[in-house]
Amino acid sequence: MIKGLFIDLSGVLYTGTKAIPGAADALAKARQSGLQLRFVTNTSRLTCKQILTDLKALGFVLPDAELFTAPVAAHAWLQEKKLRPFCLIHQNIQSEFSDLIQSNPNAVIIGDAEQDFCYDKLNRAFQLCQQGAPLLGIGCNRYFKLDEQLLMDAGPFIKAIEYAASTRAVILGKPSADFFLQVLASTDLQADQVLMIGDDIYGDVEGAVQAGLQGCLVHTGKYQPGDENKISLEHIHAASIVEAVDYALLQSEVVPSDI
Repeated sequence: MIKGLFIDLSGVLYTGTKAIPGAADALAKARQSGLQLRFVTNTSRLTCKQILTDLKALGFVLPDAELFTAPVAAHAWLQEKKLRPFCLIHQNIQSEFSDLIQSNPNAVIIGDAEQDFCYDKLNRAFQLCQQGAPLLGIGCNRYFKLDEQLLMDAGPFIKAIEYAASTRAVILGKPSADFFLQVLASTDLQADQVLMIGDDIYGDVEGAVQAGLQGCLVHTGKYQPGDENKISLEHIHAASIVEAVDYALLQSEVVPSDI
């Protein structure tokens, strides 16, 4: 039985600057049914405020408390452990970490740094990790889709530092089970009562299923034909979030009469 939905943003609710057809109505239907909703994203180019503003412009209005981002989880981890990070992250989210002391760093955090992924900064990250600094990743996705192009995400760079420094990154964000369980803790649900809807077969679906959730791969966003066959874990796939929500409602206690 499904009682809640965890929903990815880019590629599921919208692609580029356009909403997925029917996505807003699907969310309204899900809310009306009483399903608990959470929105989970590894987006590391935008602050929470920017994300909510952009969503509103696309017709999606959601409470702040329903949005869970990997950068926020990473900040909380660093703050809890009182670490001074070397931040190899996108300039748009530098402000999210500006309250942390960053001089004489004793930790490394890597996100989608875009043009800052240069040798000097990657080598600095390697040197710190090689000396024992923990490596923190804002998600570990292989790639993402922007303006109809697939672009490298932070995952390959995180893996490079892991390999070079013989270390293992702590991943805050999808596909980390800890991240999914952190979001789950904000609900009153059990893991198997939640369906994760995403366009990334690894970061969204595989990660969620390994954390005990149900997984649904949508054929929008970064989805490529055949992605649904890349993992052996049980999951479903749907044409879009519209079909995914309809499936969830059929598996929930309350089924609207028009389904």
